[in-house]
Amino acid sequence: MAHTIRLHRVLQAPPERIYRAFTSPAALAKWMPPHGFVCEVLEMDARTGGRFRMAFVNLGTGERSSFGGTYLELVPNTRIRNSDQFDDPSLPGSMTTTVDLRAVVCGTEVHIVQEGVPEVIPAEACYLGWQQSLQLLALLVEAEIPPESTMA
Repeated sequence: MAHTIRLHRVLQAPPERIYRAFTSPAALAKWMPPHGFVCEVLEMDARTGGRFRMAFVNLGTGERSSFGGTYLELVPNTRIRNSDQFDDPSLPGSMTTTVDLRAVVCGTEVHIVQEGVPEVIPAEACYLGWQQSLQLLALLVEAEIPPESTMA
């Protein structure tokens, strides 16, 4: 039976910045891969009905795990819902991931529900990967960079 993964975080960042981190190819490649992996965003058309494709590459072995899907619903700064499917035939089925963002007094409440995770992937491994990714997301979106700051 497929798994459903549920995550909840409060990040010290506005919803706009978090939404941008999910819908910008460069930002997504920076935070989404779990520790030990890099992400290649191969295609991203961040609009309802648009498609995306990416791959996680194991830095140690070079092994690639590619996947893609369709944006089912995009409500700026509020909700991202997409389908997701692995290219590997041993990981069958389609998943649906829903990310809900809600502004709160200290930042943004983030709820993530990933439905249909193939049963061959242990739920605990999926939670671990998401936890690592969300740590990296927090580092990216919670950084306060002064407007006059430039990267030399």
